[in-house]
Formats: sequence, structure tokens, C-alpha cells
Amino acid sequence: MKFINFSVVKFAFFLTAGILIAHFYPNTLYFYFFIILFISQLLIWFIIRNHLFQTIYFGIVTYACIFLLGASTYQINLPEFQNNHYSKNDLNSLNDHTLQLKIKEILKSDTYNSKYIAEVIAINNKDFDGKILLNIKKDSFKKIINIDDLLLISSKLKKISVPLNPHQFDYSTYMKSLGVYNQIHSSHQDILNQSKGNPTLRGQADKVRNHLIQKLKESPLTPNEIAIVQALILGQKKDINKQLYNDYAAAGAIHILAVSGLHVGIIYFILIALLRPLKSLFKNDLLISIVIVACLWGFAFLTGLSPSVIRAVTMFSFFAFAKAINRETNSINTLFLSYFVLLIINPLWLFYVGFQLSYLAVFFILWLLPLFNKIYYPKNYFIKKIWGIFTVTIAAQIGIIPLSIYYFHQFPGLFFITNLIVLPFLGILLGGGIILIFLSLFNILPEWFALSYNFLIKLMNSCIHWIANQELFLFQNITFSLSKVFASYLLIISMILFWNYQNRRSRLFFIVSLSLLFSVSIFDKLSNAKNEFIVFHKSRQSIVANKNASILHLYKSDATLNISNSYPIKGYKIAKGINEYSEIKTPQIFKCQEKLILVLDSLGVYPRNHKIDIVLLTYSPKINLIRMLDSLQPKLIIVDGNNYKSYVNRWKNSCNEKNIAFHFTGTDGAYILK
Repeated sequence: MKFINFSVVKFAFFLTAGILIAHFYPNTLYFYFFIILFISQLLIWFIIRNHLFQTIYFGIVTYACIFLLGASTYQINLPEFQNNHYSKNDLNSLNDHTLQLKIKEILKSDTYNSKYIAEVIAINNKDFDGKILLNIKKDSFKKIINIDDLLLISSKLKKISVPLNPHQFDYSTYMKSLGVYNQIHSSHQDILNQSKGNPTLRGQADKVRNHLIQKLKESPLTPNEIAIVQALILGQKKDINKQLYNDYAAAGAIHILAVSGLHVGIIYFILIALLRPLKSLFKNDLLISIVIVACLWGFAFLTGLSPSVIRAVTMFSFFAFAKAINRETNSINTLFLSYFVLLIINPLWLFYVGFQLSYLAVFFILWLLPLFNKIYYPKNYFIKKIWGIFTVTIAAQIGIIPLSIYYFHQFPGLFFITNLIVLPFLGILLGGGIILIFLSLFNILPEWFALSYNFLIKLMNSCIHWIANQELFLFQNITFSLSKVFASYLLIISMILFWNYQNRRSRLFFIVSLSLLFSVSIFDKLSNAKNEFIVFHKSRQSIVANKNASILHLYKSDATLNISNSYPIKGYKIAKGINEYSEIKTPQIFKCQEKLILVLDSLGVYPRNHKIDIVLLTYSPKINLIRMLDSLQPKLIIVDGNNYKSYVNRWKNSCNEKNIAFHFTGTDGAYILK
């Protein structure tokens, strides 16, 4: 392996650290410090430019500049540091506003709404900046909305809701990573005007992709197979049915359905193989690299220029040009250089799950493949290919296992079988799929070609379905904390270093990493063992739980209803590592955490002149709350999501009059007593 330029790695590290610091501790001074240090850096360089060795101060200031550059570029994307961002202005959320929007991205719709990310152009005829989430109710009067369309809408501005129950997916945080901080809900009737805006490259790419999808639907391919081709080649997953998608996830093949580094990498190596004759003919590596990069960006255009594909194509563009200029470097340097440049362009990408998994997978492949080849390097061509697929799969999985378990709480035990079956044919499927799309575009697609390709996709789907049904090898509902992720990566790195060097330092690093992982596991177990009483929020249902150590006792209104594996209990159980639980009908009075709790349901019956600490109101009981408060003298009133809102508002006013604490799960979130 050639020399690794550690400066590139250090620059990437300090840039990442700066982004993370600005994310958790935003401050306006980062940018000013960066300007001061940058000017100081120029002065230091001017003074010592003729010296053979740079001083230590030059290095310190350089790394400080990179750190502050990361913090500054991140903060530029935050609304509080943008003077004209709409969220900084006093826009009453209770009133309708007239918004002029430009559609930037079409998201996957939910049951009730079509979803879009739009750029705010003006509100109430005043110019503004910033992105917003647009939800348009699905109805019979449906207009087609495309990227680059201009919409004039009358609607209210709302915050994106945070999760009301513990350990649930935080959609608001996810949207913030996309630079979106507010949303509007409207219907097609609220669209006052719709017109075509100035075309953008992204809009043209989406238009081309939609046309290709329409052509695919006219081909002899069957619906399930068309959906896979759309995902595999064009990056459009919305037409894949839920069962088929779950099969791919259970088989450890979900990465096949998301056009990313894997697909771009395969196309990159296909192009290298196809253009090898031209290389010997022209003897110009730079020209070949330019052709490869142009083809990669053409593929990105076909997929609608989605962020994940743009990142992958940018990364492999660096690899192509690094290979062309024959720099004395290695692939890891090129990987970190592309990582550095991409985060300069958009520091928010650091918080994308796809970005994290993609770079980790490629890094571990580049690091581990030479080590695997030292152990065994077959001479037979076919064995060499199988060994290559196996080692690449193992290296990638080693790199992403901790993070993927943290995000998805499952591990497909048969992932290597899936990849051994699918990866050898993925190049054929990608190449054949691109040919199929172009032939269908010009209406010259032979039926035999379409049916043959359809058979291959159907065969792949059948293999995936069979692997997914081997439930014994699918490990689900795994509890994995963020601290355990970092400890696991330290252990993985220490094991690789010990395997490679086998010296005293690597042995010590391995022992320390192993001890740290054990310590983190014990700490997580002790933290999760704390007792809790929880009133969850759920509309039209009352769910109360009492957690004693690692045992969860669920109290529910309907004893025949199984709720342990449904929302919101499932996420809570996974986060707390709960395996034992019981489900019983909610008693009227019970004691938790030394507090006496009364559950008052629709019957409205309660014991008179009895001291109660907490009263839970559910099923909209018809009671005189003031009289009940005087009789029971509770310290807290909890109202869950199974009550009429008019009742909730009246009860809140009554509690305010009596200076009694009031908690409504619909606005305050689940109530947790520790």
C-alpha cells in the first residue's frame, strides 16, 4: 500500500469536529475567529515561506482554521444565522399567510398527504429565504406538481411536530438535517396559482426520469419488476410494495434498492473495463478519466440528481482523476479528500444516515481488502471472483454493523449469502437495466430482451424472499446505544490493528477497547434498569406502563388488545432492552414510585375524600373537575390522548384556577415519572 497522507485525514477530522461543535453549541463567534485565524495563517506563511521546515505554530493555526471552517460552514446553513430566513420573522402561526413557493424536491407521500420540500420565495408579498415542508391533502381534484413549479398558497405556518412518546423516530430532527424547519398543511383548493418556474438542472433531471418511468410502464415488464428497475436504475422507490421492501430489508439487501455508492462503484468499474481498449489506443489517462466522470454524472442525471447519488458520483470522480494523474497516494487519501470537499459543500450531509454508512463501508473495504488478500489470494479466476465478493461483503459489513444496528435495530445473519447471490449479477442487472431503459425510450425494446430481464429480476426477488423467510437468522429488536456504537468501532479498529501488527501497543489498545465496550454495556444496562411510570400518548387509546428494572407491566383499557409490539410500545421496549412484559386491564387505583394513582375513565366514578397523588383522565369522563379536585386534592392531573379536546381545554382552565399541575400528552408528550 502506498504512503497515506495523514494531513488529509487530519483535515477531515478537524472539519468534522468543527461541524459537530457548531451543531451542539451554535455561536456567532466561530466565523469571526475563522477570519482572524485565516489572516494570521497567511501572515505566518508569508514569514516562514522560505523555511525548509514549518513551525509548530503554523500547524496549530492550520488545524484551528479547518476546525473553525467546519463550524462556520455549518452555521451558514442554520436559519438563525440567515438574515432573511422566514423563521426569524414574526409570522403569526394562527393566521393564514400567502406564500410563494418553488418546489425543490418530491418526497414519499404518506397515507393522507403528498409531501414536497419547497423554497420560500415570498410571504405576504415580502421576500424571504428558506426551505419549508409542504403537505398537500390527497383528494379527487389532484393537480400534478413537479420540481421547479411555482405555487401561490394560502395557509398557516406550523412547526414540524416533535415525537410525543419516548424513543420514537424524530421527524423534525430529520427534516432539520435537510434544512427544513417549518411546514404547511393545505389542499389543492388552497393553491391560488400554479405556474412553471425557471428550469433548474434538478428539475430537468426529474422530468427526464419521470418520462423514463412512464416508458418503463409501457414495457412488457410486470409491476413488481418495474418497481425494482425504477429503484435499481432510476432511484425511485415509491412504487415498491411494502412486503417486497421488507423482504429486501430482512435479507440484508436493502442497499440494492437505494442508488448510492454501490451502484456508482459498479458502473465505475464497468466503465473502466469497457474503456480499457481506448486507453491502449490513446494512451491518455486523463481523457479516459474525463469520459468516465462524464458517464457517471450522466447516470446521476438519470436518477434525478438525488443527494445520495451526487455524493457517490463526486467520490468516484475523485478516484477517477486521482488515478489519471498518478499521484503518489492511495485510495484512502482520495476517499478522505472527497469526504472533506463534500462537507465543505454541504456540512449537513454529515448527519445523513446514507452518507455515514456509505463512507464507512468504502473506508473499511479499502482498509481490509489488502489484509484479506494477504491471508489468501486465489489464482483460479472463478475462485478469485467469489473470494473478492466475499471479502468485499465482509469488509463492508464490518464497517457498518454498529451504525446500522443503532439506526435499524436489526441484523440480517444471512447477509453474506444475499450478497454472494446478488452482487455477481448486479453489474449485469445495472448494465442490462440501462440498456433496457434506453431501448424503451426510443420504442425499440425487443420483447425477448424485456422478458429475459424481467425473468432475472423476478428470480432475484424470489431469492430475496426465500432468504427473508429464514427468520431464525434475522436478529431483530436489538438494543444499541450511541455510546455502544463508538465503543464498538474502537474495538473493531483495535482488532484490525492487532491482527495487522501484533505488537505491544496494538495489544494494549485492544484490551482498553474491549474493557471500554464492557463498561459501556454495563452502564447502559444500569441506566435502563431504572424504574419508570409512563403515560403514553395515543389517540383514541389509553396506554399506561410501569417499568420495574427490565420488566414492563402494560396497563390497557381493552384486555383483549395486544399492544406490546405496536406503536408506541415497540420503540420503547427496544430502547430500554425489555424482553419481559405483561399486559393487564388498567386498574382504577394503583401505586407506582410511591405515588397513589387514580385512573378516571368514562364512568366518572371515584372514591370520595381519598388522598390521591396523581389523577389520570381518560375516555372523556363527564365530571365536575373542581369538585373532584376539592375532594381528592391531587398534586397532578394527567390527560392522555383519549379525550375530547374541548374537555381538555376546560380541565386545563380548572387546574390553573386551583394552581394544580396539568399535563396533556397531546401537547406536553408522554408523562414519565422516574
